[in-house]
Amino acid sequence: MLSRTADHLFWMSRYTERAENTARLLDVNYQTSLLPQSAEVALLGWEGLLSISELLPAYQARHGDITPQRVMEFMVKDENNPSSIISCLRAARENARAVRGSLTTEVWETQNQTWLELNRILKSGLLESDPGEFFEWVKFRSHLSRGVTVGTMLMDEALHFMRLGTFLERADNTARLVDVKFHAVHGDLFADGTEKTEQHDFYHWSAILRSVSGFEIYRKVYRDVIHPERVAELLILRADMPRSLHACLNEVVNNISMVSDDRSLESYRRAGKLCAEMEFSRIEEILANGLHAYLTQFLDRVNEIGASISREFLVPN
Repeated sequence: MLSRTADHLFWMSRYTERAENTARLLDVNYQTSLLPQSAEVALLGWEGLLSISELLPAYQARHGDITPQRVMEFMVKDENNPSSIISCLRAARENARAVRGSLTTEVWETQNQTWLELNRILKSGLLESDPGEFFEWVKFRSHLSRGVTVGTMLMDEALHFMRLGTFLERADNTARLVDVKFHAVHGDLFADGTEKTEQHDFYHWSAILRSVSGFEIYRKVYRDVIHPERVAELLILRADMPRSLHACLNEVVNNISMVSDDRSLESYRRAGKLCAEMEFSRIEEILANGLHAYLTQFLDRVNEIGASISREFLVPN
């Protein structure tokens, strides 16, 4: 396969996954902002969302003070923000158009229809009138894109590069989510000094789990009330949780192995080493050594794997 074709397929899937992840984060923030809490605490949640995406400086330079409405507009409709939903879905569609001949008709039509419907929906005012329904639509279109891809594409290199993009992006996003949200919720006091209640912790941990479709999975696996340590274990080490770091790395390793040869083993080695470490890690050790330090190192290593894949397979930056 031409490296340029692989590059377009890789980034098409990565941008689609990024749009879904952004919708998930915005949805959980919107839902938790409706809970009883002070205005200061609510704004900290929106600030944390910008921090997850490393967009806080860009937002402040453009909009100044943080307000829920401005953050949602910035993360959904701002075409100058490369991580906004509209920018991601446009980039996914443009990458798909560039390799139209490598895609099935169903995959191309799904990407193209998503872009056309997005513009219609944004003009209709759905984001302002019912944000939850809009975010559900974005997640549904991403699910549809993945389903059509797996259900209609030949299981060759094209599919493997698309899967690589999906799971690298998902690993990066889940790590950022756990890092920022765990730090924000894990503690006895709010930022304004008032004491947290058990009900507050339950609703916020529930919201974090729902943002990765993990609430029902948590109940099935642990059959217990929500504990922060178990939430961290589920989202980091459980290989059977679809959006966990371990599950994502398993998929990355499996798909790299299908496209690697003797001249491109560095990406496979890096991903395999990180995956093996997660296989034999325990959450108690991770928490004892510091969750933030662990996730920061994980993100650095995932970025190194992405850079290595780019060097060995894709078009150099």
